[in-house]
Amino acid sequence: MSERLIAIGDIHGCRVALDRLLELVAPTKDDVVVTLGDYVDRGPDSRGVIDTLLELRERTHLVALLGNHEEMMLEVLQNGASHHEWLKHGGVDTLDSYGFDGDLDLLPAEHEAFFDSLGDYFETDEFFFTHAAYDPDVPLKHQPVELLRWYSLTQGVPAPHVNGKSGVVGHTANRDGEILDMGHLICLDTYCYGGGWLTAMDVKTRQIWQVSSDGQSRR
Repeated sequence: MSERLIAIGDIHGCRVALDRLLELVAPTKDDVVVTLGDYVDRGPDSRGVIDTLLELRERTHLVALLGNHEEMMLEVLQNGASHHEWLKHGGVDTLDSYGFDGDLDLLPAEHEAFFDSLGDYFETDEFFFTHAAYDPDVPLKHQPVELLRWYSLTQGVPAPHVNGKSGVVGHTANRDGEILDMGHLICLDTYCYGGGWLTAMDVKTRQIWQVSSDGQSRR
């Protein structure tokens, strides 16, 4: 079997869904799995999600991108930023999952190393991946962080990128649980923590796997 290129949308602490999804996808050492960011916040087990991703990295080629929720968290935990915005957007759930007792030095060393390793984008011959969006006229290595991590597709879908490749993103939650596939742009955030699905897609073949927060799958 030729290698697959599998993208996984926003997980947001939904470890049960992630574990079940990975059972169905069954990534091998020959596959590339791209996680699109937003591993933490809102769902019940952010810490467990990171544990699962660390284990996954041992058995497949994992490319993990940085989401805006990781950015918010790290600004608070590593850089002393105000916690108000992070807590308002799900940070309390993340702190609970790590057993927060008032000490912000709460990330295990292997988790901190994982967060520090997260990338801004990833590209292959035919596809590129970011957390949120992109500027269609700017090379990927010069993309503004605001677009890569914070731009919502509700503000408008960007045109095809000048590199001619298809973009794969998350961040903008499709609350009906359906994938947005515009051809040149695919959005895989299907609102798992809010009652939708956690989605994986083999972008080469468009094969899809979806699992709900309680571990139920659909095709």
